[in-house]
Amino acid sequence: MKLNIHTLKPARGSNKKGKVVGRGNASGHGTSATRGGKGQTARSGGAHRLRQKAFRRLMQSTPKLRGFNSLEVKPETLTFETLEKKFQNGDKVNIASLMEKNLIKDTVKNVKIVNTGKLTKKLVFEGIKFTSTAAEIVKNLGGEIK
Repeated sequence: MKLNIHTLKPARGSNKKGKVVGRGNASGHGTSATRGGKGQTARSGGAHRLRQKAFRRLMQSTPKLRGFNSLEVKPETLTFETLEKKFQNGDKVNIASLMEKNLIKDTVKNVKIVNTGKLTKKLVFEGIKFTSTAAEIVKNLGGEIK
């Protein structure tokens, strides 16, 4: 076949038919025929001005939240009272043993012992934080902090 002007054709699939609008409401493109509504939405630049102003007023009227929330995970606190009830003299106290005795949940990462109640037993602590007074009491009883 010779290449002449009357034999030229566009490549297959390259010519896309335009969207047919304004052929009744059943077509999905009737009434305004994809040209938007009349009035404010039909005017250039008039689409969302009122909504923006209302949102701005709302933003200005809401109170500002002061301070911030720390991302640092706070330790679970335990008292001498609970340790006195659950542990025997000379026991090892670590996160695993606290989980076994259901004193802390399995999601807890660190624990801090607080000076509340009385401790009379000599215990060995591993990987646990203390308040300064609680650490003194444990050392005076002959316990260990590792």
